[in-house]
Amino acid sequence: MCSECGHKAVQWTGKCQSCHNWNTLVEEVEVKNKKSGSLSAITPAKPRIQQINRNEADTEIRMTLADAELNRVLGGGIVKGSLVLVGGKPGIGKSTLLLQLALKSQNLKTLYYSGEESFNQVNLRARRLGKPHEGVYFVSDTSMENLASSIEEVAPDLVIVDSIQTLQTADIESSPGNVSQIRECTNQLLQVAKHRNCSILIVGHITKEGFIAGPKVLEHMVDVVLYFDDTNLAYRFIKSTKNRFGTTNEVGIYEMTQNGLSVVDNPSNIFLDSFGKNLPGVAISSTIEGVRPILVEFQALVSNSQYGTPQRTSTGVDSKRLSMLLAVLEKHCGLQLNQKDVFLNVAGGLKINDPSTDLAIIAAIASSYFDQSLKAASIFCGEVGLTGEVRQVKLLENRLSEANRIGIQRVYTAIGKNSKPSKVDVLNVETVQQLIRNLFTS
Repeated sequence: MCSECGHKAVQWTGKCQSCHNWNTLVEEVEVKNKKSGSLSAITPAKPRIQQINRNEADTEIRMTLADAELNRVLGGGIVKGSLVLVGGKPGIGKSTLLLQLALKSQNLKTLYYSGEESFNQVNLRARRLGKPHEGVYFVSDTSMENLASSIEEVAPDLVIVDSIQTLQTADIESSPGNVSQIRECTNQLLQVAKHRNCSILIVGHITKEGFIAGPKVLEHMVDVVLYFDDTNLAYRFIKSTKNRFGTTNEVGIYEMTQNGLSVVDNPSNIFLDSFGKNLPGVAISSTIEGVRPILVEFQALVSNSQYGTPQRTSTGVDSKRLSMLLAVLEKHCGLQLNQKDVFLNVAGGLKINDPSTDLAIIAAIASSYFDQSLKAASIFCGEVGLTGEVRQVKLLENRLSEANRIGIQRVYTAIGKNSKPSKVDVLNVETVQQLIRNLFTS
C-alpha cells in the first residue's frame, strides 16, 4: 500500500502507479474478519436526519484555551467535537506545547494519553512547566481500545494523544506506525470525538521531506492541521494549513525558554537587531503573517567577485526573486551588478514569501552597492514589477500602525487613491528609479 495516496498493489514496486512517487509502497496485511468488541465492529446508531434551515444558523461551540496564540490560530478557540492534528519535526516542542496547554487550561478536564513517555517522564516535565490542576489525567499506553475506554471513564473536555504513530488497534495485524494502523486509529478517534463531543489533539511526526508521516488521507480526515516550525533560533511558529472552522492565515509565535514555551507579544522587536544603528546594506520592511504585521530586517552585501561567475546567495528569500530584482536594478537603475557578488539575508531566520518586501530588498542592495546607510527610522513596503514600477500593498493601514508603534517615522511605498492619513510620514514611490534618486542623489 502506498503511504502517500493509499493505492493498493499486489506486490512491491519501486514506483507507485497512482501518485508516481518512489519508494512509498509498504507491505500491509489485510484482515477480513474483525474481532468482536472492537470499536469498528460496533454497529453505529441510526443518524438523525435534519433539514438545513437558512434562517437559523447556529454557530459552533468553542472552548477557550489557556493559550492566546493557539486560540488565534484555531480561529477563536477549539471547536467541541473536532479532531486537530499537530505536526512538526522531532524536538521542536510539540509535546511541550500540548502538555503546557493541559496544565494551564484549568477550566477544561483534560486526558493526556502518551504512547512515547512514561508517567515519571511526563510528571517531571510537568513540574518544570507549571503547577498542574486537578482536572489533568494521564495514561501511558498504545492501545486504541484502552484509549476509548479511558475517554468513556474520564469523560474529558479535551484529549491529547502523543502520538498517532504509536497507537495501534486490534483490528489491524501490523506494527504501530504503518499506513493501515494510522488510518484506522485516526478514523476511530474521529468517531469518538463526534460521538462524545470532546475535542482531540493528536501529535503527528513528520518525515525527512517535511510531510506528516503516514497516509495523506490522515490530513483529509481531521478538521484542523497545524504545523509547528522554527527559525533555527529559540522562536517557534505554529501555522494552520487546514481549518474547517476558521481561517488558515493566522500564525502564532512562541519563544522556547527553560520554563517552556512563552508567547511572543511583540514579534517585531525580536527581528530588528540593527534598528537605529544606520548601517549600510540594512533595510526594514513590514510583512504580514495572517493578519498580523511583523517588521523584518533585510541585510545585503555587495562586493567585487573574486571568481569568473558572481555569486547570488539568499537566505530567507527565494533565489529566483533575488535574481529578478537584481535584473531590475541593472536594467532600470544602471547599477553594474554583473561582476558583483550579492548576498541577502533575513535577520532572525525568517522565510519571507510576501512580495511587498521587494522594495526593502532593492533598498538594501543599493545601500550596500553605494556603501551608504539609509535614512534612519525608515521602512520600505512595495511590490516591484519587471518594468520597475512599485505596486501598492495590501493591509497598508495595519503595517503603518505597527510601524508607528515601533517608532518608525518614514515609510516609502506606493500610495493608493483611497489612502487614509497616518501618523507616519508616508512618501509616495512609483518607480524604482525614483526610490534610488530619493535615497542616494539628494
